[in-house]
Amino acid sequence: MASWALVLRPRAAVTALLNPPQAAALAVRYASKKTGGSSKNLGGKSPGKRFGLKKMEGHYVHAGNIIATQRHFRWHPGAHVGLGKKKYLYALEEGVVRFTKEVYVPNPSNSEAVDLVSRLPKGAVLYKTFVHVVPAKPEGSFKLVAML
Repeated sequence: MASWALVLRPRAAVTALLNPPQAAALAVRYASKKTGGSSKNLGGKSPGKRFGLKKMEGHYVHAGNIIATQRHFRWHPGAHVGLGKKKYLYALEEGVVRFTKEVYVPNPSNSEAVDLVSRLPKGAVLYKTFVHVVPAKPEGSFKLVAML
C-alpha cells in the first residue's frame, strides 16, 4: 500500500500542474455600453459649395447666365458683366466670355490698399482678372440694314 501511495503522489502533482485551481482563473469583463465615438469634431463633413467658373473663356452666354461664383473677389466684373448679391458674376448681354488681366493701381486715399502695396517686394506688380462679355449683336446698327 505504501507503494501505491508513492505512485499516486507523482500523478497528483502532475494533474495539479496541468489543471490549476478555479480560484486562479481570470475574470473577463465585457463592455456594458457600445462604443459610439465622440459627438465632438463634427466639422469638415459639410458638402462643397461649388464655387468657381461656370462658363469658360470663349463660351457663348445669354443675358442672365451665371459666369462665376466666388466667396472673395477672385474675378472682377468687366464690360457687360454684373455683380450679384453674393459676389457672383452674371452676363448682362448675350455674347462670348473673355478674360483679361489688368494692372491694379490702388487709390492713394485707401490706406489698406496702400499698405498692401508697400509690403510687396520692390518691382512687384498687382494684377486683377476681369471678366467681360463681348456682345454677339453689333450695337448701334440700323434696323433697315439688319432686315436686308
